[in-house]
Amino acid sequence: MGTLKNVPLVPHLICLLSEKPSPEMAAPKKRKIASECRRFQTRWENEYFFKEVNGKCVCLICKEDVAVMKEYNVHRHYETKHQSYTSYTGAERTQKVKQMAASLQAQQQLFFRTNKIQENATTASYEVAKLVAQHGKPFSDGDFIKQCLIKVTEIMCPEKVQDFKNVSLSRNTVVRRIEDLSANLKLQLKDKACAFDFYSIACDESTDATDIAQLLIFLRGLDDNFSCTEALLDMMSLKGTTTGKDIFEAVSEAVEKMGLKWEKLCGVTTDGAPAMTGERKGMASMVCAKVKESGGEAVRMHCIIHQEALCAKTVKLGDVMNTVVKTVNIIRARGLYHREFQAFLSDVDAEYGDVLYHSDVRWLSRGSVLQRFYSLRSEIDQFLKEKGRPLHELSDPLWLSDLAFLVDLTHHLNTLNKNLQGKEQLVPHLYAHMKAFCVKLRLFETQLRSFNAAHFPALSEIKSAIPKADLSAKKEKYVSLLTEFNQRFQDFSVIEKEIKLFSTPFLVDAEEVEESLQLELIEMQCDDSLKSQHQLLSLPDFYQSLDNAKFPLMRRHAKRMMSLFGSTYICEQTFSLLNHNKSRLRTRMTDSHLCEVLCVSTTKLTPDMSAILQSKGQHHCSH
Repeated sequence: MGTLKNVPLVPHLICLLSEKPSPEMAAPKKRKIASECRRFQTRWENEYFFKEVNGKCVCLICKEDVAVMKEYNVHRHYETKHQSYTSYTGAERTQKVKQMAASLQAQQQLFFRTNKIQENATTASYEVAKLVAQHGKPFSDGDFIKQCLIKVTEIMCPEKVQDFKNVSLSRNTVVRRIEDLSANLKLQLKDKACAFDFYSIACDESTDATDIAQLLIFLRGLDDNFSCTEALLDMMSLKGTTTGKDIFEAVSEAVEKMGLKWEKLCGVTTDGAPAMTGERKGMASMVCAKVKESGGEAVRMHCIIHQEALCAKTVKLGDVMNTVVKTVNIIRARGLYHREFQAFLSDVDAEYGDVLYHSDVRWLSRGSVLQRFYSLRSEIDQFLKEKGRPLHELSDPLWLSDLAFLVDLTHHLNTLNKNLQGKEQLVPHLYAHMKAFCVKLRLFETQLRSFNAAHFPALSEIKSAIPKADLSAKKEKYVSLLTEFNQRFQDFSVIEKEIKLFSTPFLVDAEEVEESLQLELIEMQCDDSLKSQHQLLSLPDFYQSLDNAKFPLMRRHAKRMMSLFGSTYICEQTFSLLNHNKSRLRTRMTDSHLCEVLCVSTTKLTPDMSAILQSKGQHHCSH
């Protein structure tokens, strides 16, 4: 003991405590089950009544699974819980295992089948909701559709009635479905927008049935593969004033919400209202200024169809139009008069069965009303004389001459208007129609100076029917109207050179184009194979086929031109859908639901049903 007292223990303890433990001693290494390559053994089925299901070791008797796929765990589970099954031996045991395995598989298939039925019912409700939105039907029509389906099923295939009853189409479910569809479509559009090289917007504003100003903003963009996407960017509700600043702020919100870059915006097309096109405070001017600040360049464009409609209103033959509208109102305003007039037309076997009302807001209404009135002028004259209310203008050759001229001119205008209508029309095509009409006007002007009415069949008919009437004084009036009309189609002349370069690059003088494009244009014009391709392919396909390394600037110019809206026709068409959906009978529809319905009904994108279903935690029919 005395010896131990003399041993210096403290320094040794300090030394031991100060030493760092080795990694092996610091923490015991954890066993990794994955590294042990534990796999299910086929013999366990017969020995322990276990089967591998989706990577798990499942007991066929109690349907429990073991935590780790190890024989010790499987053996312990069998010995402690199912000792009584040791009585099964030989062929009897093998048969018992097969029966239990078949029973387990049947249960799994039942669960899968039930889940598949619920998934199909949910998918069906989405498809019906999409149809409800596309056809502008009330959300509550979903219940009516379901009742019809069940009735048909009860007659055609009674065993399937329950499957149709599982499809939830209540009003709230249809609303939720449309919300999901719209959200998915906007997500797709946002993904496509990230790849746009250039895009443009078309804007128009109108009031709905509750006098709320609704601003429709449509988007057209092109990616590097010349794939064009045209869709509703957003519908913004303007609850207060509708000044240029208010509209600009709404457009800015929609553009930034979609994640679009301002410098890639190359055009703004509007209907020509002062709040849209004002030089300093107009929305289009503010947007162009914003784009310039961001390093881009955008052009303002006045809808070419609105220009045509405004030009049509300048035809100063108001006395003719007023007389026609007044006569139509006399016939149609009184129920008895109207019925008698229809019966009279039927008796005399007239070409038409009635006259038409005039609507100033409908582009084609003026020409249709005048054409119908002119065709029934004899029947109208006879009917009004029988009623003691003769229309003296129908006996005046000069007034009939003005009527015939107006009928022919509005017919030419309506033809132009129809050519300008339609979705996804390129600016060069619209401009070509407008230029052709201007050339026609110059031809009409030249011919009418000598009173040649070759392209005015109604005027020619009146001229032949009343040869003694002196109509020579009218020709100067008609010529002056055409001259004034021709001067109004000058709006697109600002980008005329760019349009020609895009549509006819092989006919453009290289010295007249932008200097940065001159060398590429010369290379293109000297390539005979490209000339033949230009003749055979459409413009989008031709520019897509160009070598990006050799003609990057020409491709860039083509993308800019293809992304421009030439008109706001798509906005006008969507306003018809808007008024159909939010009618006087559905004024309680919210702005958000209205926007979602328009998004679903106007898009060309297809909702990704698998992604929508996957985003749902369950496929319960009413969710």
